[in-house]
Amino acid sequence: QVQVVESGGGVVQPGGSLRLSCTTSALDLKYYTIGWFRQAPGKEREGISCIGNPNRITYYTDSVKERFTISFDNAKNTVYLEMNSLKPEDTAVYYCASAQAGYGCYAQTSIRSDYDYWGQGTQVTVSP
Repeated sequence: QVQVVESGGGVVQPGGSLRLSCTTSALDLKYYTIGWFRQAPGKEREGISCIGNPNRITYYTDSVKERFTISFDNAKNTVYLEMNSLKPEDTAVYYCASAQAGYGCYAQTSIRSDYDYWGQGTQVTVSP
């Protein structure tokens, strides 16, 4: 069973920053597409960012552009989501997921159904 693990969530004030991490011991992530998703209470899970494989294309949904940055550390087999200028509407459970290379991540969108392995999520709360 592949376990994907997210970490780095917490409580932060508006305007603050957090860095989420995503890793797994079962997959060599440089061969996979990795996506970040979030789900706020009462809302559907949405794809907010992804980094594709093998071309390392990145995607950001409009609401997080210019504020969030996705990156991959090959040496640590970890994908990061750097989140700056956080807003109360960013409050959600954030999930990391992996997809086969060539699937799931495109310049204009992230395809949720392409992702095979999901983490349990990490809570991000943005509150004064």
